Amino acid sequence: MSNLTSATTEAISLLFAGDKELWGIIGISFRVSTTAILLSVIPALATAFLLAYINFPGRRFLISLFSSLLSVPAVVVGLTLYLVLSRHGPLGEWRLLFTQTAMVFGQMALCFPILVAMSHAALQSTDKRAWETARTLGAGVIRTIFTVLREVRFGLFAALLAAYGRIIAEVGASMMLGGNILNHTRNIPTAIALETSKGEFAQGIALGMVLLMLAFTLNFMLQHFQGKEGLVE
Repeated sequence: MSNLTSATTEAISLLFAGDKELWGIIGISFRVSTTAILLSVIPALATAFLLAYINFPGRRFLISLFSSLLSVPAVVVGLTLYLVLSRHGPLGEWRLLFTQTAMVFGQMALCFPILVAMSHAALQSTDKRAWETARTLGAGVIRTIFTVLREVRFGLFAALLAAYGRIIAEVGASMMLGGNILNHTRNIPTAIALETSKGEFAQGIALGMVLLMLAFTLNFMLQHFQGKEGLVE
């Protein structure tokens, strides 16, 4: 018990003392995950919109595919991209393995199905007459799309939060694609795994606290916006 107390005290000290290595790891984690989300959100929304409003051959298959991809383990995604980006892989000449770019690709592959599936579900829940009414009133296609998206903005925000929470806490793909290199690709989850394996718990606890605070913040925001959605309805 005393060891846990001392490790926790040291962890809090590291956080508030501005430990350079610790905050560097936190910065890498947030930078990679935020980049992955920003690069994924627009194509994911476009895909979800097409699946919700456009009938085309293979539409039901794609909906089922994105739903199935939600349960794919991060380590499988990491392994697949590792084989693609490795020296003898089809994209080996790009030399992206063990870089933050490779980690971004891995996290994009993880968050994209979440964004599509949850955004599609939100769009499916809207009254289809909103699209028809906007078009009848003379709104252009782009304006009509934004009108529909505004109707489901809380559901879309929930998808964004869920996807961000998924990728910033995953360890499998980041470890395989980034290599856990200090000051380069070591993020919060991989650092926790490393420090725990070495028996150095202070830094792991400090980073775990950051993830817990992030989880509480994301859940608070999600509950807040879901409450607003209920009031709107």
